[in-house]
Amino acid sequence: MSDAGAPVPKPAGADIMGAAILHTLFAQSAVGLHVLDTRLRVVRANLLPDDVPAERLAGRYFTDAYWLERPHEAERVLRGVLDSGAAVRGLVVRGRLVDGAGPDRSLKVSVNRLDDARGRTLGLLATVVDVDEQEKARTRSACLAAVRTRVGRSLDVAATCEGLVAAVVPVFADLAVVEVVDEVLRGSDPPPGPLGHDVPLRRVALRGHGADGHRDGLVGEMRRLPARTPYALAVSDLRPRVVRLGPRTPWLDTAPESARLIEATGAHSMIVVPLKLHGAVLGLVSLYRCRDSEPFEENDLPMTLTAAAHVALSIDNARQYERDHVIASTVQRRLLPQRDDGNVAVETAHFLLPGRNSGCWFDTIGLSGARTALVVGAVDGPGLQTAITMGQLRTALHALAGLDLEPDEVLARLADTTERLAREREALPPADRLLGQSLTGTCMYAVHDPFAGTCTIARAGNATAGLIAPDGTTAALDVPEGPRLFSGDSAPFATATFALDEGSVLAFFSGTPIPAGRQPAGPREALAGPGRSLQDLCDDVVYNLPADAHPEGAALLLARTGVVPPDRFSTWDLPSDLTSPGVARTLMRDRLDSWHLDEETIEATELIVSELVTNAVRYGAPPLRLRLILDRTLTCEVHDGSPVAPHLRHARAADEGGRGLFIVSQLAAHWGTRYGAGGKTLWTEQEIGSATDDR
Repeated sequence: MSDAGAPVPKPAGADIMGAAILHTLFAQSAVGLHVLDTRLRVVRANLLPDDVPAERLAGRYFTDAYWLERPHEAERVLRGVLDSGAAVRGLVVRGRLVDGAGPDRSLKVSVNRLDDARGRTLGLLATVVDVDEQEKARTRSACLAAVRTRVGRSLDVAATCEGLVAAVVPVFADLAVVEVVDEVLRGSDPPPGPLGHDVPLRRVALRGHGADGHRDGLVGEMRRLPARTPYALAVSDLRPRVVRLGPRTPWLDTAPESARLIEATGAHSMIVVPLKLHGAVLGLVSLYRCRDSEPFEENDLPMTLTAAAHVALSIDNARQYERDHVIASTVQRRLLPQRDDGNVAVETAHFLLPGRNSGCWFDTIGLSGARTALVVGAVDGPGLQTAITMGQLRTALHALAGLDLEPDEVLARLADTTERLAREREALPPADRLLGQSLTGTCMYAVHDPFAGTCTIARAGNATAGLIAPDGTTAALDVPEGPRLFSGDSAPFATATFALDEGSVLAFFSGTPIPAGRQPAGPREALAGPGRSLQDLCDDVVYNLPADAHPEGAALLLARTGVVPPDRFSTWDLPSDLTSPGVARTLMRDRLDSWHLDEETIEATELIVSELVTNAVRYGAPPLRLRLILDRTLTCEVHDGSPVAPHLRHARAADEGGRGLFIVSQLAAHWGTRYGAGGKTLWTEQEIGSATDDR
């Protein structure tokens, strides 16, 4: 039995076999083999694919034999293996043999230290494998993944195109330009291919090293593609092209703008790809490689086509959204107040901040007694259906306002309306795309009373209200927040009443407040400007909002409160006896004469006042009060202390009474009953022509 520590004898012919293996490896292996000494000089190398004789490498330092992008990093790696003995495997570098022809390639390098039987370091064994095609394939795959990640996340054409150029530069191309048919940017249907020479395209996105100085001059510009150029040919036959560029490229003379960009960036290779979808042309993508980059090749086309198809689909989605948004915004504008009816006791200004939603609205509604309802609201969501829903709520709110209800009761009945709308949406057919799209909204409803000098407010959701005093100081109004519209929450609404000085400005905003950490001083300072016009204040608030604030859109309504001028109204306290109708007629005629109203109006008003005062004396309770208000209409109000309201009757021919309110309804354009803590008020409104006071 042999000693365990004794060396194992070599089998016969082992040296011959080892020599044969080495000869075969260095003569036939497809892997580049390099034996380096401890000074990193090439001792032995096999024949390489570049057809450079191996003998020409002998004696050279490894970093002199190869031209590498990062030679110092490569030398550091080699010396690290010499010192530590830890092998390096699969290190990918860019380079080529110094004596070899062609561009740089991706090379995978593995390095092992060579030690003899006694452990002495003899040098290194480095293997070099050409993985250029694999790296190119990996780069294409990574670029396509980036395109799919960055493109299609926004329903904005410009953001979609910016996502493409950001994904391909500098990973796949040194310069990228995206041009879109101008009509497509406006939401129109794309023209069918081939694209005519007279169809303009607008440059939407550009990115690339060396093109920064040209970006501002190109992005946003519109051009018609010059004939007999790769750009025009690509949108004509809808096929991509790989084009080599050089000083003598003939078509550059017909495309001077492109020629200047190519010269400035040193571009030598280009791919042009049409953006097409179902045979229609949406635009064009131009990719360039510049200076030391490898030129594009045919193998780059499949990835480029796949990326272009994804971009075209995303642009078409954005186009359809833009078209729907334009339609919805148009409907929204048509459903909003088209003119300011005005009021003798309040001045208003508004601004609709555009955004993704198409359901924001504002309103100013004249109420009886020179009061004004001030409204802001929003139905969340984009699209035409949101604008239509907003119009339904605005119409319902007008009807509710005419009932002279308190703000909390108005919102309670509006919430009932929204619940019916929500149930109707839930009952849509399964194929309807609106099914499953939830509704939500906000509304603030305020009533300004110039005679009481108050404003009573209720809100559904998180709409906000503020007050600017006549001296310019600002304060937020603490209004209890009720449940949002369409929420199904049956919690009651509450009101808050605020006393107002003449000249105060109320600010109502339908959007969500800006978070406290980002609350800028600008909007509040913009409002704190006494003596300025409301429209200037409104505009300054918008100017001072952060650029990214309220992307969903919002409505801003400002109202400067006032009083009814003394020469535009009269109020009389009357006794609750049978003499009151006669006294009321006399007082009324004298006042209407001073307002220079025509005799027909005076006679009709005389009959209205007589009937209302008579009803109050017979069926009401003290105190009895008559008020006349001259605004765009003539308002007559008779107040008494009874909460019981008369109702309209159609008397028979033989009846001696019961015709009072029927006569009133025929003489007045509008009439109604308003309730309060101290009783009720019957009011009428009459249309009048021009009238002047006796000032």
